[in-house]
Amino acid sequence: MKTIKSPAAAQKYFMSLDGRGKTVGFVPTMGALHAGHLSLVRRARRENDVAVVSIFVNPAQFGPREDFKKYPRAFARDVKMCRAAGVSAIFHPSAKAMYPDGFATSVALEGLSERLCGASRPGHFAGVAAVVAKLFNIVRPSRAYFGEKDYQQLKIIERLAADMAFPVKIISCPTVREHDGLAMSSRNANLSADERKNAASIYRILSEAKKSIAQNPSRVPPRVLEKKIACRLGRIPGFRVEYVSVSDAQTLAPLA
Repeated sequence: MKTIKSPAAAQKYFMSLDGRGKTVGFVPTMGALHAGHLSLVRRARRENDVAVVSIFVNPAQFGPREDFKKYPRAFARDVKMCRAAGVSAIFHPSAKAMYPDGFATSVALEGLSERLCGASRPGHFAGVAAVVAKLFNIVRPSRAYFGEKDYQQLKIIERLAADMAFPVKIISCPTVREHDGLAMSSRNANLSADERKNAASIYRILSEAKKSIAQNPSRVPPRVLEKKIACRLGRIPGFRVEYVSVSDAQTLAPLA
């Protein structure tokens, strides 16, 4: 398994794979890998000649008061996991390599990025879109794999690939969950024991809301449902609800 740090060296390697007619399945990550990431890797291996993982904690998608410095980093462990999973290459650039002096390009996706998480994290999705666009240009993947856990991000990347005519197929993969329903996330490692226990309530409350909609699809007005969910989430110790939105699955616009 190769570990490549230089964007130029990575581009040369992936161009050689392309020249040999090899298909590349790409899993972009920020490291601190878990079973959810490995599910993407397994699918990338199954559907392509070569599976590639990028490990890059992207500073451009963190706001000034967010957890960039605290974001979990476990590169040696990540390498072992990738090797065991059959990854052919890891792209592990530095921030300086990805954003050299004079870097001035930004990517904006109007309509999809301003609402939901984007409303409380200004600039986050612009940072995501810029780094993904650069990674696509470097890795030149045939297919790229993203989890549905980060659903707004998934929709933005699908739109980015379509609008910019990147020759890559975006593959949406189901959320992988812990035994109690909590979505697997690298940030779960930052939770205390009590926070981790309480966090499982998110999935339970949302699942119950989904069930109520299925039972009475025309009797639960979206705004009423949002208020009920927000109220229940707000009762969880230590929780602060930023938003609850019943939205269109493609446009992310609130349902009437």
